[in-house]
Amino acid sequence: MPEQHLFEYAVIRIVPRVEREEFLNAGVILYCAAERFLQLRYTLDAQRLWALCSELDIVTLEENLQAFDRICKGVKDAGPIGQLTMRERFRWLTATRSTILQTSKAHPGFCTYADEMLDKLFSQLVL
Repeated sequence: MPEQHLFEYAVIRIVPRVEREEFLNAGVILYCAAERFLQLRYTLDAQRLWALCSELDIVTLEENLQAFDRICKGVKDAGPIGQLTMRERFRWLTATRSTILQTSKAHPGFCTYADEMLDKLFSQLVL
């Protein structure tokens, strides 16, 4: 049987009006140290988001999610946060915020393959 690896994940939430505390799950970030894996999957459903807040700027939201993705990948144009260790980047991405783009608390689990688990969580929690 393949080895099981500890992983952590958080759900990416769009909170159009922070004061109302309504949100829409838009993605998942998954970190697995054993597999040297830090990736996210996301989707933006403009119709559902506009139902919560008709003046929401979807373009800016997409840019911010792309920045999260660059930080996950640790690419040079991700700024100083993108140059941190994988673990530190995950912690920064999942830090508590009171902005439109938030994440849930980090949740642990065990998986055989991190990429398959990310796909499974994305399907269960977002789609």
